[in-house]
Amino acid sequence: MQEELVVLVDEQDNEVGLMPKMEAHEKAVLHRAFSVFVLNEKKELMLQQRAGSKYHSPLLWTNTCCSHQRQGEDSIAAGKRRLQEEMGFVTDIEELFTFIYKAPFDNGLTEHELDHVLLGHFEYAPVINPEEVESWKWMSLDAIQADIKENPETYTAWFKIVFNRFKDHLDGNP
Repeated sequence: MQEELVVLVDEQDNEVGLMPKMEAHEKAVLHRAFSVFVLNEKKELMLQQRAGSKYHSPLLWTNTCCSHQRQGEDSIAAGKRRLQEEMGFVTDIEELFTFIYKAPFDNGLTEHELDHVLLGHFEYAPVINPEEVESWKWMSLDAIQADIKENPETYTAWFKIVFNRFKDHLDGNP
């Protein structure tokens, strides 16, 4: 199977090239990504626990799903594609904001991403893909915020960065 390519971008999200995903993470090159947050009617966030077989951040908790847009694929289409692939459902999603972050991992790789943060709503249990997702749960935003403070080692590096921005955005403090 051919390695997935990521879209390299400048700080204004203009495409500047393509690179294999692993190489981009080894070299910490800025590339386009997205993070999907799915809330239910109670304003609880659907979290996923990454599969144990993942090459980085295995078994850590994170947002509903995240990945990289393919060349020519907009963020909404990419988010819907990965929701289906990872969590087994599709729902309407909207883009809230973008930001740039850099997060090194223990294995020497680094995420350096221009992240498109997406929001959807869903009320049911997902049908998780066990190759991608170990488990899932609903949690209130306040409970997540408290748990990140108490147990930061159980969450992905990027989730700890993006969650506060997401919560601030919902609270009207972008």
